[in-house]
Amino acid sequence: NVMQKKRHKLNPGSSKAVKQCQVCDSPELESIIFLGYFPIANELNQIGNQPHEQLSYPTQLLYCNKCHLVQLGFIVDPKIVFPPEFPYTSSTTKALRDNFAELYNDCKTIVSLDYNDLVVDVGSNDGNLLSNFKDKHRVLGVTPEEIGKLAIERGIPTIIDYFNKDIASKIVSEYGQAKLVTATNVFAHIENIHDIVEDILLVLGNEGVFISESHYLLPFINKLQYDTIYHEHQRFYSLHSLKYLLEMHGLDIIHVKQIPTHGGSIRVYSARKGVYPVNKSVSKLLEEEKEIVTSREELIKFKNKIVLSKLELHSLLFNIKRYGKNIYGIGAPARASTLLHYVGLTDGIIDCVLEVKGSHKIGSYMSGTLIPILGEAKLLEDQPDYAFLFSWHIADELIPKLRQKGFKGSFVIPLPQPKIVS
Repeated sequence: NVMQKKRHKLNPGSSKAVKQCQVCDSPELESIIFLGYFPIANELNQIGNQPHEQLSYPTQLLYCNKCHLVQLGFIVDPKIVFPPEFPYTSSTTKALRDNFAELYNDCKTIVSLDYNDLVVDVGSNDGNLLSNFKDKHRVLGVTPEEIGKLAIERGIPTIIDYFNKDIASKIVSEYGQAKLVTATNVFAHIENIHDIVEDILLVLGNEGVFISESHYLLPFINKLQYDTIYHEHQRFYSLHSLKYLLEMHGLDIIHVKQIPTHGGSIRVYSARKGVYPVNKSVSKLLEEEKEIVTSREELIKFKNKIVLSKLELHSLLFNIKRYGKNIYGIGAPARASTLLHYVGLTDGIIDCVLEVKGSHKIGSYMSGTLIPILGEAKLLEDQPDYAFLFSWHIADELIPKLRQKGFKGSFVIPLPQPKIVS
């Protein structure tokens, strides 16, 4: 019947609970925190559409005592999480444009690149990263989203598909092996991580270097970034867990660097064992993170801080709304969806969320809500009492910029310690 067909369509079989560690297969997984059942962060409905049935998925963090991987407890079908119409474009974020320009200069200190060397970016989106390598080296992007067509228009060859063994083989046969393979803000997002590493090795030349950038567990814990727990992020890597994973595939971590993107990330250079010397940055960071990432007690403290932070934010918002003040959200990153649903923010609390001009999210509601996403010009036109910074991790950059543009109200910074900045 119709309802059975509808349910089947809404519940694809490839969504599943995590029963064993995604890296080491250990079944001994401990729950750190269960935040609730949340919709997909970037599943957006158009403004004006009547609310309709929308699936929500368990959002839980698990910890593996064996390899120290922190991971999501439920994996959603990638075709749901990253559909062809996925609205994210990395080029609209200045911090990422700057980061990828810096990555280009940084990687040249580790690996020598000639004009004919091939650089492959896994999860290339609109070609933001590869634009730095274009015209200096051969480049190729792989991304499942239609946004990859923007990269093609910019002269960056792009395969619009999910990266897998067939695509890896196609790259090697048509382009040859790569000197550099990059996976930035996607290496923690892809299911079956061992298959992905093997597919990367297939593409990577013997003297090639693989660069990954991922949210990093240390600032995730230290800055209380629970809002980055959503279904795109299947794993929260420490250097310990990354080392465990890469060594299983015969790779050495040869250099590591902490970078500021997404509130704190880690850039990891790896290569086949013995090909490159191991930089002292690796042992230094392993020692630095050891006390936190291998400690169950620290993770219990993390959970308690999350709960208290939620209650503090409730109290702060109560004292604003009781006087009838209006609050406009600033920025609609995926992390905003977790904050909205865990704290319970609705259109009765947040009037709207504003995005930069050109964002594909404008004209939609925030996922699972009736909070509209509108253009940033509305902030100066309406001058709301408060601006709620969903991209709170770049508050130091946003506040002076919005003041300079002429915003006169106060700012709500929700994390790590909820506060108002006048």
